[in-house]
Amino acid sequence: MKSITRAAGLALLVVLALVAAAGDADDDDVAASGDPTGAEAETGGADDDATFPVTVTVGDVDTTIEAEPTSIVSISPTGTEMLFAIGAGDQVVAVDDFSYFPEEAPVTDLSGNDPNIEAILSYEPDLVVMSGDRNDVAPALADVGVPSLILSSAQTFDDTYSQIEVLGAATGHVGDAAELVGQMQGDIDDLIAEIPERDEPLTYYHELDDTLFSVTSQTFIGQVYALAGLENVADAADPDGENGGYPQLSAEFLVDADPDVIFLADTKCCAQDADTVAARGGFDELTAVQNGNIVELDDDIASRWGPRIVDFLRTIVEATADVEAPANAG
Repeated sequence: MKSITRAAGLALLVVLALVAAAGDADDDDVAASGDPTGAEAETGGADDDATFPVTVTVGDVDTTIEAEPTSIVSISPTGTEMLFAIGAGDQVVAVDDFSYFPEEAPVTDLSGNDPNIEAILSYEPDLVVMSGDRNDVAPALADVGVPSLILSSAQTFDDTYSQIEVLGAATGHVGDAAELVGQMQGDIDDLIAEIPERDEPLTYYHELDDTLFSVTSQTFIGQVYALAGLENVADAADPDGENGGYPQLSAEFLVDADPDVIFLADTKCCAQDADTVAARGGFDELTAVQNGNIVELDDDIASRWGPRIVDFLRTIVEATADVEAPANAG
């Protein structure tokens, strides 16, 4: 069980990372086109996983990797999940302190939130994967000839697929990456086909932490729920996007909105569950509480944009399959 300090820190990291990702429109890693990551790869042979050197492009940054990496350091939990999912796990020698999935990931005390260049270089990396360039790590790595890839928070599903493909090219796993993307797309299509038709959409509230921060439909998380055909009550709290799609709601707002389903993405960080929600003042009046439609999510799966977004969508679809919208909905 995590300590209170670690739990509070994790909750803060999730909220701050998501807010920063949504609001950083001028970030060099976010392109103005429909592909915010601007991620692509150029190799000498599309089907040749062993083709090096390879040049990959993220945003307006071209990175050339001279030889297949054998000593990768990842200080991005999502990047770590992607690397292992495409079969590059054996090439990873160290990951940050929040990269605890999959279990075989070599977790260290490296910080992705406050990275230290000397600590990273102590693992003698030949590639470093990051979700942002905090502390100007990328230039410092370039000064000593170590390539790095900055794969910022995805804003669409295509961003996720592009990042997986870039990592595939960068690590010599082009075919594996393409296979993973195809599998994810097929699984998502299958899940969407399972969604029952409803006269009125179910409404939901997604909870990031126990201070009632949530997400709107404009966020990556919100798009996952939209695929499942759900309507977000938090949209009314940030109609103009002034909060970057991550408004902090109030108990009164939620009681008035009365969502059909509540999804808790703070079960790990903040020890929230169906019982703690039901015990909140006024929450016993909520339809979701009265009908037992409170879904306890895995915080990590619900906050990362890697391969496990399929698991996230599956949880949503399965949890709502038998939920009926109130007869007076709309």
